[in-house]
Amino acid sequence: MAAPILRCISRGQGLGTPGLSGVLPLGLREAHSGAQGFLAMQKARGLFKEFFPERGTKTELPELFDRGTAGSFPQTIYCGFDPTADSLHVGHLLALLGLFHFQRAGHNVIALVGGATARLGDPSGRTKEREALEAERVQSNARALRQGLKTLAANHQQLFANGRTWGSFTVLDNSAWYQKQDLVDFLAAVGGHFRMGTLLSRLSVQTRLKSSEGMSLAEFLYQVLQAYDFYYLFQHYRCRVQLGGSDQLGNIMSGYEFIHKLTGEDVFGISVPLITSTTGAKLGKSAGNAVWLNRDKTSPFELYQFFVRQQDDLVERYLKLFTFLPLPEIDHIMQLHVKEPEKRCPQKRLATEVTKLVHGQEGLDSAKRCTQALYHSSIEALEVMSDQELKELFKEASFSELVLDPGTSVLDTCRKANAIPGGPRGYRMITEGGVSINHRQVTNPESVLVVGQHILKNGLSLLKIGKRNFYIIKWLQL
Repeated sequence: MAAPILRCISRGQGLGTPGLSGVLPLGLREAHSGAQGFLAMQKARGLFKEFFPERGTKTELPELFDRGTAGSFPQTIYCGFDPTADSLHVGHLLALLGLFHFQRAGHNVIALVGGATARLGDPSGRTKEREALEAERVQSNARALRQGLKTLAANHQQLFANGRTWGSFTVLDNSAWYQKQDLVDFLAAVGGHFRMGTLLSRLSVQTRLKSSEGMSLAEFLYQVLQAYDFYYLFQHYRCRVQLGGSDQLGNIMSGYEFIHKLTGEDVFGISVPLITSTTGAKLGKSAGNAVWLNRDKTSPFELYQFFVRQQDDLVERYLKLFTFLPLPEIDHIMQLHVKEPEKRCPQKRLATEVTKLVHGQEGLDSAKRCTQALYHSSIEALEVMSDQELKELFKEASFSELVLDPGTSVLDTCRKANAIPGGPRGYRMITEGGVSINHRQVTNPESVLVVGQHILKNGLSLLKIGKRNFYIIKWLQL
């Protein structure tokens, strides 16, 4: 198979070309006000952390985003997401928010799924090698990530637009170009442009080489493939900026050096901060503390509560990082919070904005219904909750489908649901106040169930035994 073609393209090529595969029809929406330093604006929010290279290039990075510079607008920016799982998580959100801010400023953005590179495993920020994934698993994960990215982009377009002109949002997968490559041809064409001393000097490599486990050749070559990704996107989409977590700077530098060596042109890297837990651990799958963006793994209610529970000393920073709210509005929210901290208004606004972006308006409404049902004992919320929402809210609850026979009592219900022991002990649990149905305590075991009280309009009953044991009953043939 032919070796990859290494060349520079003309400035005219880019994402404006009709018919490009994977481009979402996101239409024309918002742009940030002028170029009053678009980069400075995001730096002020804390979203952009480091720029590479900062100076010494023919065109300085801020000039790329200055509408007054001839030929500078719009730019194309990309960020990569490896499909090591079948869902994105909260740790990915800042990179996505970075892409969205660029898009809102009128630039074209690419979310690149690493359907090929995920099989090698990125060593950045890791103390040991990733568990190897089978090709079929990576392909399945990549499909899920592509769909997840498109869903987020659609929510962004539908719920956060303000009528100004946006750039395009494109989802690509690097397996599209690597599956066409022959190994020997690729190494012959690309390998000679990388120096071992430079690759070995990267912090991620040095850290792993000094560890007891060492580093595999597959992991070592990851930075070469990520550099080639950057080159490929520069060649085909005129992409000049790569966005990534602060642990990606070494890989970004490799891409810069590779492209500059081949073309003589400058490209740039921008890092976003890593989000950590209260213990300082990076949020993510590997750390075992991931808050997922896929509803099947983390419900809208759980995502909402994750942000509602954020501490006061973090919430202002998170409002700047995770939302599109203008800085003056965030300042106003925080001023109100000083006066009434018990209302936790900043946390609720943060949770609302993020949940709406991730799960759409329906997901946000679901999260609020679940919150009312669980923490405010709202019967009205319970009555409109779906089976899915109840199962998400009460994950440990037993789910039963029962036929409502005439004269069915509280005692009958508890026993059919296997919620209480048989005999006198179960009877006493009811009489002693240990049982509630739909947040209402019941103490008469012989009480006959009443539709509208014990059985909600949606045909469900929420049975609670003691303080923590829930049982969901769906009544048939009502």
